[in-house]
Amino acid sequence: MSTDNNADALRDASLISNPKKVVLGMQHTFTMFGATVLVPLITGLDISVTLLMAGLGTLLFHFVTKKKVPVFLGSSFAFIAPILAVAGMSDLAHAQGGLVVAGLMYLVLAGLIYAFGVENVIKYFPPVITGPIIIVIGLKLAPVAINMASADWLLATVAFIIVTIVTIYTKGFIKVIPVIIGLMGGYLVALLMGKVDFSPVASAAWVGLPNFTIAKFDVTAVMTVAPVALATMVEHIGDVLAIGATVDKDFMKDPGLHRTLIGDGLATSLSAMFGGPANTTYSENTGVLALTRVFDPVIMRIAAVFAICLGLIPKMSALISTIPVGVIGGISIILFGMIAGIGVRTLVERAVDFTKSRNLLIAAVIFVLGLGGAVLPVKFAQVDFTIEGMALAAIIGIILNIILPE
Repeated sequence: MSTDNNADALRDASLISNPKKVVLGMQHTFTMFGATVLVPLITGLDISVTLLMAGLGTLLFHFVTKKKVPVFLGSSFAFIAPILAVAGMSDLAHAQGGLVVAGLMYLVLAGLIYAFGVENVIKYFPPVITGPIIIVIGLKLAPVAINMASADWLLATVAFIIVTIVTIYTKGFIKVIPVIIGLMGGYLVALLMGKVDFSPVASAAWVGLPNFTIAKFDVTAVMTVAPVALATMVEHIGDVLAIGATVDKDFMKDPGLHRTLIGDGLATSLSAMFGGPANTTYSENTGVLALTRVFDPVIMRIAAVFAICLGLIPKMSALISTIPVGVIGGISIILFGMIAGIGVRTLVERAVDFTKSRNLLIAAVIFVLGLGGAVLPVKFAQVDFTIEGMALAAIIGIILNIILPE
């Protein structure tokens, strides 16, 4: 990959002061917070456990990947439907058991990649596949950003304008914390307009252990939840490619796709074992990387420590939860758009020739299946599940790339 586009990026955080590193870490924590807590809000899992496990899972991921990949792990949305299905049949503890097994499935794929070589995987992801997949990752999140912004378009617009001004017109350290500045500005306007509800803060305790729940295992529950990992592993590969494209590093080879899969899988199993959701590499934080150009993974580890603190200090997490949804939505419009832009950059830099009908067809199918809500029903061992969204688009794109002649 070319490094020209990131010549001015900060890859060594030791060049800046500790207070600045802390602020940059907080920025990533604020970015992941809304989506991470949304999964337990929908499924009934414990929010404090979710935040704690997001932080611990991120640190575990960094340990497994030799501290080389700037990733934050947050709650995965892919497992919401099977979690609710199992909870309706029995309870959440059995759904957690399914998630534990789903995480272990990552280790199986990692073992195969380690045995047969990552090259045998990378060859199925040429730029005509990876570029559109990265674009789909960003655009698939677009409705999430718009829905959040729709909660209060005035606050969303304020946050959007502030982030844009800071990104384009400022210099120095302020330029690399646009999300923090946007959140503060939007929050201040919300305070002045009386749109902040502090009641959750007043009722929250200062310190408290999360409500841990130990996973239970049942064959039916496992077969309902675990097969979704087939889709999320493909999603993982797309996310690793997106992060690599953002920072101009080939993480598929160093530290290796097998290590990123192991890190992601172990984090999911650890989280689910004690009452948290499945974890996944967070595209929101990839957007922050693209926006700030601060690529040192240590910043993500600082964010992980803050997430752990949020899980152990209910009053702190309650305070962050008072940030109006509209403010987060305005900022997310930029972050998610940045991810899609990285996909476009990948196509341009790698000179993908769209005058060839073959390339145009592959990209078109990935876009439509990934963004159009296509669903493929699958029956496995008498259990029905679906492959959809980006995972389905990637699978079909890979198949077309193999069978269509050059």
